[in-house]
Amino acid sequence: MSRGDRRPTLETVAALAGVSRATASRVINDQPVAPPSRRAVERAIAEVGYVPNQAARSLVTHRTGLIALVLPESSTRVFSDDQFFPRLIQGVSQELETADEQLVLMLAGSATSRERIERSAVAGRVDGVMLASLHGTDPLSGALAKSGVPVVSNERVLGPVEVPSIGVDNRGGARAAVEHLIATGRRRIATITGPSDMIAGMDRLDGYLEAIEGAQEPVVASGDFTRASGEAAMTRLLAEHSGVDGVFAASDLMAEGALHVLRQNGFRVPEDVALVGFDDITRAAHTDPPLTTVRQPVDGIGRHLASQLLSLIAAEPVEPAITLTTELIIRDST
Repeated sequence: MSRGDRRPTLETVAALAGVSRATASRVINDQPVAPPSRRAVERAIAEVGYVPNQAARSLVTHRTGLIALVLPESSTRVFSDDQFFPRLIQGVSQELETADEQLVLMLAGSATSRERIERSAVAGRVDGVMLASLHGTDPLSGALAKSGVPVVSNERVLGPVEVPSIGVDNRGGARAAVEHLIATGRRRIATITGPSDMIAGMDRLDGYLEAIEGAQEPVVASGDFTRASGEAAMTRLLAEHSGVDGVFAASDLMAEGALHVLRQNGFRVPEDVALVGFDDITRAAHTDPPLTTVRQPVDGIGRHLASQLLSLIAAEPVEPAITLTTELIIRDST
């Protein structure tokens, strides 16, 4: 490689700007420098096309420029046809791109992977961690928070450690969905729940129970947000509970599964059984009939997660809990 092809160094920038190497370094690391010197260094950087060495820069700033999004789920779950995770990642990516930060996706579907991620974060290989889709009292959030790693979560964290959270009004959204079914004259409304160890699953069940309290007896079938669990739950409901004429499924995927079972068994939707989902995935508007559902701003959750974490990393105050609103989208299934 010829001399002219060599990558420009910090010394090259300093010499061209007529300042010391230390001054050039302070400009690159966004530290206080006299305006004339800063302008000279910035002109020199542009002229020679200097790109800072990230490893060396990290030694000065104690920052890696890497932000982790940790999903305690299997790869099969994350990359299934559930659109929650792609939309969440998109929202996070948009916010981090604006801040010139790099997203690192980490899957923690097993105890071994959680331990590996914890070691990596505590060792400073990322500047902070966003957690999503937590189950139960997942130990990862507490371990990271106690270690001093900046961490935020979608939905509130179960357990003794407080972590800033960004969630949606799951309870209110579910209540609105069931109240809509009641308003259409449905007299025996069942619900297909989400996982009982997840905040979203618990809150959506609570919303259902609040809506029917004093008016109807609860009819509950358990699911796990997947289409297969919706099919299984709807099959149980038809076998064990006669007269069900309305169903609130705690996810659109489960509602799709329920719709499939209803049609297989000769039930018309909504004439015989009205159906409501939750999430408003893209396919919800294209089922037959189109699905009434509760829209949640998943990309907004992602943007808020990233924004809150960046504020924590910068030692700025953050809200302990942010709750985003949901919206009932009425379509032909009710």
